[in-house]
Order: sequence, then C-alpha cells, then structure tokens
Amino acid sequence: MATTTLVRAAKALIAPALALGATVGLASAPASAAVWNSCDQWGNTTLNGYTLYNDIWGSGAGSQCVWANSGTNWGVWADHPNTGGIKSYPNAKKVINKSITSLARLTSSYNVTVPSSGAYNTSYDIWDTGYRYEIMLWVNRTGAVGPLGSSQGTVALGGSTWTVYKGNNGSNDVFSFIRGSNSSSGTVDILPILKWIKDTKGWFGNVTVGDLQFGYEITSSAGGLNFTTNSYGVSAG
Repeated sequence: MATTTLVRAAKALIAPALALGATVGLASAPASAAVWNSCDQWGNTTLNGYTLYNDIWGSGAGSQCVWANSGTNWGVWADHPNTGGIKSYPNAKKVINKSITSLARLTSSYNVTVPSSGAYNTSYDIWDTGYRYEIMLWVNRTGAVGPLGSSQGTVALGGSTWTVYKGNNGSNDVFSFIRGSNSSSGTVDILPILKWIKDTKGWFGNVTVGDLQFGYEITSSAGGLNFTTNSYGVSAG
C-alpha cells in the first residue's frame, strides 16, 4: 500500500459505520464456495472458530466476493480499479483475548495462492483489545504498495527477517513488519514479535491481544483477480 493508504478511518472492522463508502458491483462467487459466499460489502460469517469478512471499506472500490469451505480454507475474487488507496481487506479473524505475558505460544501457519499482477499485500493484522495498537506482518506483496511510517531497521524474529516500520494513522499506532522476501506458505511465531515490541522497543506494555486477522489488503485488481487461502490456522495458549 502507498504510505497514505494505511489510514483506515478507525478501521472498518472496528467501526463499519465510520468506514469510507465503497461502490460494490454485482459479481458471482466462485464455484468452490461450498459452504458460504458473499458479495456484500460487509458480508461475514463464523466457521469453526474463525470469522470471515468480505470487508470492502475503501473509497472507489469495485466488485468483490468472498467464499469459504471453512474458516481456514477460503478465498476472494476482486475487481478493484487501479486508482490508488486500499479498497478492501478480506480476512479471517481469530480472537485471542490474552495478554502477552499470559501467552505461552502464539503461532500461525498459512498457504496461499496469489496473483502475479495487481497491487496488494498478504498480511496478518493484529490488534490489542483497545484498538490502540496495530501490528501488521506482511508475508508477501505485489505492485505499488508500502507500509505506513518510517523504517526502524531490520530484525530476525518469528522465523523470518523483517524490515520494521513505525507510524500512526491518526487513530492508532501501527507497527508493520515487511518480510524480506515474498512467501506463499510458512509458519510465523508471532509471540516473539510481540515481546520484541513490548520488551526490546518499549512501544507498548503488556497489552491484551484481541483480533488476529489474516487476509489480503487489496489496492487494485483490475479485470478481476483471485486470492486463495489454501490453508490457515492459529495456535494460541
């Protein structure tokens, strides 16, 4: 995403009524939508402990449909114009509701199939329960997208090397970790990342981890592109 595009107007998933309007056209969900599908702007459902959101929140959005075989096997078709600015963040959310120090583990594995064109990132979006802090972990990106804030250097944590950015969108602090190389599958050990922010950098205290989302932050996908989460899961305890 471009530097300005992470400004989320209190984030659509937190307060949809405050989100920017989106023009949502009609489109057909893929045939693989065995259990659930939706082309609604705020379409959502809960499957096996994960809440799925279509989440079309950005200005000037086009058409988008999400489908799911389960909470951990789902995908999205999106046709958003190449006009800049994030259009949507279709995602699957797991609620953690544990403080950092009370967590013994917090890991996640993913396997995705993403297009080679368009402008988007595949990312985790992690929030504290007060929605004051946002931690983004970009595992791949394509096109003209970039994180909010200024670079804080690189760090090896959680099984990967990341370039870290720190910024504020007017509503909350944002810490973005951009993976050094694109990955379509892997496992991220999230807890050491949170502890590094808390203990090494002191950017927040012993916050309670709330929403842990995984999805596709789409800026453009003109002509219609498919994003598929072949598998995904979160382990916390």
